[in-house]
Amino acid sequence: MSLTEFTLIIIAAALCVLVATIVSALLVIKKTALSVGSTSDMINKELKPVLQELTMLLVELKTVGAGVAEHTDDVRNFMSALGETGNRLSTINRTVGVVTGVVGGTSVWLTGAKVAGKFMLDRYLKKRGGN
Repeated sequence: MSLTEFTLIIIAAALCVLVATIVSALLVIKKTALSVGSTSDMINKELKPVLQELTMLLVELKTVGAGVAEHTDDVRNFMSALGETGNRLSTINRTVGVVTGVVGGTSVWLTGAKVAGKFMLDRYLKKRGGN
């Protein structure tokens, strides 16, 4: 065996090892590509409905937000009217208190006048009957 033949045998063996390594690497790459493809298909199948639901949810949220924004003025007006009603009830309450005081005072005066009138009438009748 000459040096050239020996070198060719080593080169051939190295090429066989290299081809075996490349083939095994290509098989792993093929399995990885298939796995990535199936993962991509699964993501597309599951992610599309989720994205559609999310889009519908966002549309509903925008609708609800717009409805709330529309009714904010109504709530503000209602609260303002409620405050005004409270103020008017307070005014009515004060007025009723004043009227009650006046009626109470008038009642005392009327009672006093009635008693005084009766007293004077009794005195007059006694004077008249006694003379």
